Amino acid sequence: MEVVAFVGPSGTGKSHRALAVAHEHKSEAIIDDGLLIKGTKILAGFSAKSEQNRIQAVKRAIFSDSEHVEAVKKAMRDANIERVLVIGTSANMAFKICQRLDLPEPVKVIRIQDIASKHEISKARQIRLKEGKHIVPVPTVELKPHLSGILIDLPHHLFARRKTTRPTEEKSIVRPAFSYYGKLVVSDYVVIDIINIIVGKLKGIEKVTNIKVRRPSDPVKGMTVYIDIVLYYGTNIFELVRILQLKIKEKVETMTAMRVKEVNIDVKSLAVRPANKTGKTSKGGQPS
Repeated sequence: MEVVAFVGPSGTGKSHRALAVAHEHKSEAIIDDGLLIKGTKILAGFSAKSEQNRIQAVKRAIFSDSEHVEAVKKAMRDANIERVLVIGTSANMAFKICQRLDLPEPVKVIRIQDIASKHEISKARQIRLKEGKHIVPVPTVELKPHLSGILIDLPHHLFARRKTTRPTEEKSIVRPAFSYYGKLVVSDYVVIDIINIIVGKLKGIEKVTNIKVRRPSDPVKGMTVYIDIVLYYGTNIFELVRILQLKIKEKVETMTAMRVKEVNIDVKSLAVRPANKTGKTSKGGQPS
């Protein structure tokens, strides 16, 4: 199987152009916002547009749920799909979707800026931000069972340059529930709490002395986490630090739907494990 990635910031018109891009690059199917779409049919998946908040929507779009993943993988096998277009807000997101669906890395990455003008992107953003409208590249009749209650009764050719649209290019316009709620911000304190919980479950760490979270102005680039820790003497430092980095990245991304670019850990010192009642330290330590 071959994969083509189609990427661009949220609300720039990717889903509107998805069918045309898929056709141009001979992709039989599209993976968009948690759905596997072939032609005018939804073969499998659950739409991110059906979620009640943005965090859950992003988690759905990046296939965080194992049952969701297995359903889409099975549908691709059953449909004998040989080339698929994966849509994401960034190349990193597209690569992550491929990884979770056991797909090969994209043979080509297409950016929305390469095929849409600044005016078209600006218009798409305006509609998304002011009106909360999202495009799904399937006919309304196909989408209705998945998004009951949030479909907008508007012409599917709203953005089309021509007055008519061929049936194979039909699109639906929806307004997800989360678009009514305004902006949702995840505080740095939430990230810090998640890290403290992870640390508390790992053996070998005496304490965390400092945690800093730095976010770039562009969230697509991902946050950087800085952690200062004290380990117990006798701990395998490199192995524990590696595990801690992987767990922090995985859990923070899964629970907040925000990308973690780097996890930098600084081991400040080593501590001796406290002695037990027999006057001996626990395994891996030295007598006090």
